[in-house]
Amino acid sequence: MAEALRQAKGPVRIRGGGTRGAAASGPAEVIETGALSGIRLYEPGALTLVAGAGTPLQEVAQVLAEKNQRLPFEPMDCRALLGREGTPTLGGVAATNLAGPRRVQAGAVRDFMLGVRFVDGSGRVIANGGRVMKNVTGYDLVKLLGGSWGRLGVMTELAFKVLAIPQAEATLIRRGETMAEAVPVLCQAMGTPFDVSGAAWAEGARLVRVEGMAGSVAYRAAQLDAALGGGHEIVEDAESAALWRDVRDVTAFADRPGAVWRVSVKPTDGPRLIAALAEAGLAAQAICDWSGGLLWLLLGEDGDAGAGVLRGLVTKMGGHATLFRAGPDLRRRVPMFHPEPAGIARLTEGLRRHFDPRGLFSEAKTDAATKVTA
Repeated sequence: MAEALRQAKGPVRIRGGGTRGAAASGPAEVIETGALSGIRLYEPGALTLVAGAGTPLQEVAQVLAEKNQRLPFEPMDCRALLGREGTPTLGGVAATNLAGPRRVQAGAVRDFMLGVRFVDGSGRVIANGGRVMKNVTGYDLVKLLGGSWGRLGVMTELAFKVLAIPQAEATLIRRGETMAEAVPVLCQAMGTPFDVSGAAWAEGARLVRVEGMAGSVAYRAAQLDAALGGGHEIVEDAESAALWRDVRDVTAFADRPGAVWRVSVKPTDGPRLIAALAEAGLAAQAICDWSGGLLWLLLGEDGDAGAGVLRGLVTKMGGHATLFRAGPDLRRRVPMFHPEPAGIARLTEGLRRHFDPRGLFSEAKTDAATKVTA
């Protein structure tokens, strides 16, 4: 990988499984990471796994499941929503930091990254972190690389903390509520002592999940039912897990045309945002996760797909809006990522100049024919 980047003559696109990367916006050389694969170290007793960045996520999940363990952050599978094929990889998960519904309890992808090896735009191999939680000295490049979308370097090896798979799970369902009705109750659920691991609203249904030992789950589900007004439908285990896969992967929007936005705001601002969009003439279909803190919005692709209005409102709320799915024409008109405040933009540019002085990892519009496999 270091040699491939040292020899690169212009912009490059890094592709692992090709299932979740940012859309391209210019000619580029494609460097594939599939050969950087394999589990290098797995210590179940230490809750630690080290693997190449190109390791398929399914392979990691299978190995962990044999010891009744898993990646705690419920990584999203983007294939149906983005209409892509391929195999999700560990590096793609780390680069995009796309955690699922369990983020409200467990944390983000980067919170479980213990160490990273990566190659920067100068072809330097850099290692940071290690294989235990308290291992960082100097700059915490592990957290910096997590969620960087490949803008600072190519991750080649990753160390993760893993956790045990709970014995049971249950989801409380209340159907027929609007988002404005559901969000306050979701926030209430998150404020209870019952260790909620999922709080979402999708297609008129409010969902609240608990996980753990079977007896504990049964007790907490009953207590939550009473605390949230009673009369909830309760589903368990495989049936519950299927509901949360749909929320995690935004399945409801997979076969519907239009642009998909991923919006982060304070949970209580979600209903206000939808109402403000409607007042501006933008009828957005919505799914809300993280008790309202994460909104998936489906809007038409005409014009700027609501970018100007949406990002203006979200900026005032202190959040950000990412154009997650869009056709090629819309991609050319609207940047994927939310504009950064001036101070953050200066920091970002400084980091890019340091780690990518030749601008190799700038966005690319189309894949060139050239490929290099590392």
